[in-house]
Amino acid sequence: SPHPPAFGLRTLGPQTLGPHTLGPVIIVDTALRERERTGRPVRVGVFGAGSMARGFVNQVTNAVPGMVVAAISNRTVGRAVDAFRFAGASTPAVVVDNLAALDAAVAAGRPAVTDNPVLLAQCEQIDCLIDITGAMEFGAAIALEAIANGKHMVLMNAEIDATIGPILHDRARAAGVIFTCVDGDQAGVQMNLYRSVQSLGMVPRVLGTVKGLHDEYRTPTTEAVSAERWNQNVTMATSFADGSRVNFEQSIVANATGFTVAQRGMLRYDHSGHVDGLATRYDLDMLRGVGGIVEFVVGAKPAGGVFCLAEQPDARQLQYLERYTLGTGPLYAFYHPYHLCHLEAPLTVARVALFGDACGQPLAGPAVEVIAVAKRDLRAGETLDSYGQYMTYGQAEKAAVVQRERLIPQGLVAGCRLLRDLPRDTALRWDDVEAPSDQLAHRLYAEQQRRFPV
Repeated sequence: SPHPPAFGLRTLGPQTLGPHTLGPVIIVDTALRERERTGRPVRVGVFGAGSMARGFVNQVTNAVPGMVVAAISNRTVGRAVDAFRFAGASTPAVVVDNLAALDAAVAAGRPAVTDNPVLLAQCEQIDCLIDITGAMEFGAAIALEAIANGKHMVLMNAEIDATIGPILHDRARAAGVIFTCVDGDQAGVQMNLYRSVQSLGMVPRVLGTVKGLHDEYRTPTTEAVSAERWNQNVTMATSFADGSRVNFEQSIVANATGFTVAQRGMLRYDHSGHVDGLATRYDLDMLRGVGGIVEFVVGAKPAGGVFCLAEQPDARQLQYLERYTLGTGPLYAFYHPYHLCHLEAPLTVARVALFGDACGQPLAGPAVEVIAVAKRDLRAGETLDSYGQYMTYGQAEKAAVVQRERLIPQGLVAGCRLLRDLPRDTALRWDDVEAPSDQLAHRLYAEQQRRFPV
């Protein structure tokens, strides 16, 4: 690479720390080692026991001093037990069905599992919760339980954060607790990079991520083999391939920075070279006019990385940037060459629990939302399935357009019954469907629109 990546800065109270090669490990690792030394581990409650949750439990158990997974809640208790077994937990997990039993297990240092998610929110000994489900209605319910019980929540659930994140974060702030996106996911890695670039005195204009594949018409049928190979939920695998997931992630970044999209679905350039080459690809006047945009590119290097294009407003610094091999501007490329999902997620838990520092949160109301678009010709009378399925894909759109045109968020499309035929690639509107508006996620979204009118 022509220049080293810039990594995230951290905040500790009023003190702002500059960029460091080891990014989130700085400060956090020292604090965790102290918690380990004094026998006061950060206790985490996990929602979910799928592939990513198993990886998170394994990482905390075997690679993170000063932190323990105290309990897992999952609809199928056996999978939660297996997650602890997979991690090689030294003590067999105990199944609990009431708060007293959970409290006793946590106090004894014994891993606990339950099918009652409310217990994790109610357990005073648990310091932080993490949602690793990807579920919309369930995610909304546990988020409200966390807020009601004064619990911090790390969202490894981009679908929730992108759809009703602004209202959940608003409620959390009012309750004095932190909700945040997560280190390791693309949105969190971009937020670290954004803060790092800002600490250099530069102005970020593009925040983007790199995809290896993008095909809006992928389905669980086309992704079944890949999902099985990587032990992934096929719906999640399909949401990666059809672009719904990257649109969710980029809307989270937009809402945390005030950035927007250049067009519906983003510009999504094909770019076979290094992300450095993107510095001349975007119209700087357009970027300045809107303040900044979120993006993704297909095929760029480093694969799996994220990037930030920024300008330097101080002309006295330009010669230094050229000397440091960053080029001649006016846009300069910074990047992080990977995102490591569950391997980095414990860092967010530590940031929240030990320093009160969020990885990324909406500034206020939504700047960008993800709308549902027909993946095939749809027929009146059909009931729509969820994201990552057969009927719709997601595209990022300006929140003002979403409200003005009454577009349906991709996170809320499941269960809507079509009132008319719609051709493929049509953006769905509330007037096109009969919606299950009594569901919790729908009610929270309606509250979000009232709370943050555009």
